[in-house]
Amino acid sequence: MNQIAKEISDIFLQKFATVPNLYYSPGRINLIGEHIDYNDGYVMPASIDKGVYYAVAANGTNTLNFFAADLNEALSIDITGVKKLDNWRNYVLSVVNEFLLLQKPVTGFDCVFGGDIPRGSGMSSSAAVEGGLAYAINEIFNCGMNRVELALLCQRAEHNYPGVNCGIMDMYASINGKKDCVILLDCKNITHEYFPLKLDGYKIVLLNTKVHHTLASGEYNIRRKRCEEGMVVLKQELGVTSFRDIKSAADVELHKDKMSTEVFNCCKFVVEEIARTQKAAELLQQNDLAGFGQLMYAGHWGLSKLYDVSCPESDFLVTLAAADKNVLGARQMGGGFGGCTINIIKEEAIEKFIAETTVDYKKQFSIELEAYVMAISDGVYRIVE
Repeated sequence: MNQIAKEISDIFLQKFATVPNLYYSPGRINLIGEHIDYNDGYVMPASIDKGVYYAVAANGTNTLNFFAADLNEALSIDITGVKKLDNWRNYVLSVVNEFLLLQKPVTGFDCVFGGDIPRGSGMSSSAAVEGGLAYAINEIFNCGMNRVELALLCQRAEHNYPGVNCGIMDMYASINGKKDCVILLDCKNITHEYFPLKLDGYKIVLLNTKVHHTLASGEYNIRRKRCEEGMVVLKQELGVTSFRDIKSAADVELHKDKMSTEVFNCCKFVVEEIARTQKAAELLQQNDLAGFGQLMYAGHWGLSKLYDVSCPESDFLVTLAAADKNVLGARQMGGGFGGCTINIIKEEAIEKFIAETTVDYKKQFSIELEAYVMAISDGVYRIVE
């Protein structure tokens, strides 16, 4: 048991009279395929060694007791009165609500949780919060749901009380991850394949811009609405049923005059990003990391110039990475407007790259950069001492 898990367990034992089950729910990275999980595309995420730790036990009552250790905030509510509230409470209560809507045999429980995912970093702390709790409830109350069903439940939960109309990728990766592998997730059919990630002397490094985004503020939902508007036009003009049916961005170009500039740009990005992700899977099978890295750069500038979800800080970091021969690829990761860039960097060059980039970034933006060297973990699991 690592230090964070022990701390969460100790807090639980101080607050409640029972011995809990312990769970780890990882955050996720996404190597390529951004903002296309809700557009029937393919994405390539992996679960990571930063996440959320849960201590949970049934309490034999109708009361739900939550304690968010990182925030030192508590919530107690009768299970019959579960409703939309605010902040972190919406994420945990919405998960409980989804089990209740399915009429699963869930009753009161005690819960302490906390973790080491930097907030606003794009590593999907919300999916880790949702996935860990859903997995714990499913196991403790014998609800009989499989991992795919739990991921879909968590997606519905994020749509509901938090009001973020997200795709399936984040929670799917957190729940279904596999150590040392990436997932090629088909977001239309909700099926996946695992690909071993052979980095061969390279490592994945996240650079945290320290610029924080709040997806629920509406920008995420605005992008999704633009894609939906564009698809109405493309269905009529091209006879397709989804973006994955469009052969190339040239087909979108033919009908540019029937959309606003913002809608056209979003549609063009989605078609190009779906193609990039499919190509990325081929390159991994060929062990062509250099080619994979070039697709990451192309994806970033699509996010920046077409989908309009980047920011000056992310663009600056990707530009620095592209100028360094030891970096194979880089791009903004996550919902956008800040968070982290994901970089594939030669192992022996990581320390120097981080040091130099930190200096340049602080000089440009007066912000202290944070860097994390990532490892790929299994998806959510129970911690057995």
